[in-house]
Amino acid sequence: MSGFVVWFTGLPCAGKSTLAGRLGQALRECGVGAEVLDGDEVRGTLTRDLGFSREDRDENIRRIAWVAKVLARNGTVAITAAISPYRAARDQARREIGRFVEVYVKCPVETCMQRDVKGLYARALRGELPCFTGVSDPYEEPVHPEVTVETDRQTPDESLETILTYLERAGWLRSGAVAVHLPAYVVAHLRRAWGDGPLESQIVEVLLRHVTVADDPVGAEEREAIIGRLRGLGYLE
Repeated sequence: MSGFVVWFTGLPCAGKSTLAGRLGQALRECGVGAEVLDGDEVRGTLTRDLGFSREDRDENIRRIAWVAKVLARNGTVAITAAISPYRAARDQARREIGRFVEVYVKCPVETCMQRDVKGLYARALRGELPCFTGVSDPYEEPVHPEVTVETDRQTPDESLETILTYLERAGWLRSGAVAVHLPAYVVAHLRRAWGDGPLESQIVEVLLRHVTVADDPVGAEEREAIIGRLRGLGYLE
């Protein structure tokens, strides 16, 4: 599968990092290589020399876009979770990357403020944080994002399902690659039961135990051939 970039954008505390992490986990559970470039982590490493002026914000996005482009070029799904408040910088990233899916994490600023456990909005309202997006600095909404999720109306699981459904229907993911999405609590239970090995092979093995030869529409010989191919692909021991 060719790599591409899923670019999350939205106000601080809208839910970008949460959804980016969940998407990365869901793709890896399906055997798709994915890397998350979280805005806070990038700020602490790749762009720690930058401030929050418009010029520095644009440079921050330019560097993230370059890394994401390299990852995608090498077959990885690069998932970015940065505010990226300016439309022109996001459009430039789209032009540079090419294989680009913009996900607008839409959430009213009032709800974002309620979620803000770090108290950044409160500090910005007191004038302690200049150039804070949503308070003292603008956020320019996407005009035509590929996906919009409304995190004040949807649960994280519902938002994730919206994103995955788009990626599959639009052809970014192979058909069936995410046909079954396991909720996080189910994955956690399976991890406790089965450890840290690949879930896919163990799930396939459990399912095959429940298919008897009499139930099998392809017959015993073809069934053994299918199992052989699954073993050859590494899904079964």
